[in-house]
Amino acid sequence: MPSTPSPSSSVQAARQSLAARLRELRQAAEISGTDLATAVGWHKSKVSRIEKAVQPVTQSDIRAWCEVCGAEDQMDDLVASLRAAEGGYVEWRRLEPTGLRKLQQSYVPLYERTRWMRVYQPHVIPGLFQTAEYARALLDAITEFRNIPNDVAAAVQARLGRRRVLTTGGHTFAFLIEQCVLDYQIGGPSVMADQLRHLLEDMSLPSVSVGIIPANAPRPMWPVEGFTVYDTTQVHVELLTANVTVTAPSELNTYFKAFDELSALAVYGSAARELVDQSLRTLEAN
Repeated sequence: MPSTPSPSSSVQAARQSLAARLRELRQAAEISGTDLATAVGWHKSKVSRIEKAVQPVTQSDIRAWCEVCGAEDQMDDLVASLRAAEGGYVEWRRLEPTGLRKLQQSYVPLYERTRWMRVYQPHVIPGLFQTAEYARALLDAITEFRNIPNDVAAAVQARLGRRRVLTTGGHTFAFLIEQCVLDYQIGGPSVMADQLRHLLEDMSLPSVSVGIIPANAPRPMWPVEGFTVYDTTQVHVELLTANVTVTAPSELNTYFKAFDELSALAVYGSAARELVDQSLRTLEAN
């Protein structure tokens, strides 16, 4: 099976670019790595490790580096580059210190300014389609697993509040869902049955295209991590431990290509509805 590039590779690329800029400043100032380390009181190996992007650089490191190299005019730009790199890979524990509600609300401005959203989901029903009970079961599980403060009731309401983008503002949505998602019993059979009925209703919305990738479809494109494409400017990938924002053009193109190839595997319209109905009938028969 082909390997998938790490979704955090664009973050590493940003760190390497920053490291290269720091190295260029030192070389332009004709200062050796040893002399720079001595000037700021670092271990002699720290400069080399920073320039190789092996050791993370801090804002104070950048300021000290620029001062020694006489490049104070570059300081603000380099600090901004550092912040961008740090924002590309953010651990959930940093995003959820008080629970899940604020994180749910934080996505609203991005949703509202996105005109074309593409979502590939191999694990759960996409958030914009979730019922209150399904969302509650899922967010309860996340809260317990990550051992974070429990504000699930408020988080569910915040998640449901985002649904307004489906029917306002002239947005367009394309969803791809692996068929297995229809059979994962998040919340149990009753909750899942209600969720599938709700999904069938949402599939009729004029702003929405929903493709279901059949479990028995030949797979020239293998299942990958779930991701969301916002227009053509960024992709969000939700890992178990972190949220990754991809903005590097070459990596964006990879995700665009993956979405197109996964789309070609999906069925739509009545064929997609029949797959949802099959899973619903199975639940109702048990």
